[in-house]
Amino acid sequence: MVAALAACGSAPVGPGYYRVERGDTLYKIARSNRTSVQSLSRWNNLSNPDSLEVGQVLRVAPPPGTATASTGSSRGSASGSASAGGSASASASASASASASASASASAASRSAAADTPATPAPAISLIWPATGNVVRGFDGNNSKGIDIANAAGTPVFAAAGGTVVYASNGLRGYGNLLIIKHNADYLTAYAHNRSLLVKEGETVQQGQKIAEMGDSDNDRVMLHFELRYAGRSIDPARSLPPR
Repeated sequence: MVAALAACGSAPVGPGYYRVERGDTLYKIARSNRTSVQSLSRWNNLSNPDSLEVGQVLRVAPPPGTATASTGSSRGSASGSASAGGSASASASASASASASASASASAASRSAAADTPATPAPAISLIWPATGNVVRGFDGNNSKGIDIANAAGTPVFAAAGGTVVYASNGLRGYGNLLIIKHNADYLTAYAHNRSLLVKEGETVQQGQKIAEMGDSDNDRVMLHFELRYAGRSIDPARSLPPR
């Protein structure tokens, strides 16, 4: 969804970050930003580099004090071979083949390393329940990126934590009338399938403030689909919600 889903919204990302678009791969993003798949996986705590989501925001520049492997050296090697004269074409071709093979090996290695290294746990955030009702679907990280709370149409939807509304529209297929609230540099929450939205983009909201009414927009039943994202990754919101 930007980081958010703002990782899913239309809000611009800052320098050193990139919002995933349809058709992107981690290798493509790494090459475009002159870095490596391993570095992107490490900077963004990606447990599976092959699992990217449209709208996800990735760090593509190294954090302060962090070194990165650049793809510039392979480009320089190909360029130097091309200027060498009669055998330059064959040399450049061989260099390109070697570079492609190395990139494939690096991608496979990064996937293996990411699988062996657990993602850094997210710091705690204190949420309240965004709506009353029955939890009809929980988080699994694959088919369900959040939790679904069912109740009657018009049931109030509340901000789970204070923050700034970074998205308030219905432009994301499968989410209906959607709100995204950014709480700090790392966290945001998303509220989907609303009947009506009661706040606008750029508005500051308080924890517990009524922000929408439950509905069935772009869905086959009345419910609130609620997501919690940390650094662009979906995490289980139930771990940050109080017991009911």
